[in-house]
Amino acid sequence: MKAEKQTIKRARVLRRSLTLPEIILWGQLRKKRQDKAKFRRQHPFGPYVLDFYCDQARLAVEVDGWVHDMGDNPARDARRDAWLAVQGIATLRILATDVLNNLDGVLHDINVAVLEGVERTNPSKSSPLGGSTGEAGEGG
Repeated sequence: MKAEKQTIKRARVLRRSLTLPEIILWGQLRKKRQDKAKFRRQHPFGPYVLDFYCDQARLAVEVDGWVHDMGDNPARDARRDAWLAVQGIATLRILATDVLNNLDGVLHDINVAVLEGVERTNPSKSSPLGGSTGEAGEGG
């Protein structure tokens, strides 16, 4: 989906100002290539910027800090997730504290979501990315 010009500009700014949990997770997603799936960081999609996006699995991974619990942010996140779902994008929300305290578990959850997303978008292939289904935390 084509992103709006303003969204593209915002994504460029956000790429230069990642939070610590986003930096840590991005380093792992780039290095480990979750079942050979490729992720993009701060990816513009329609009116939104997705923290991490895997096109093969049609999966958005959002790292949520404490601010996501404040004010109308939960409702805004729900509207955003619903809009993305209509576009065929699943959203996996991960707590920033989980990235800091349980990175292996987070990577495992992302790996499972990638595999489910690929199966959902490409059900005719048994191993569409050519990877194994081993735990994401292996070897690291």
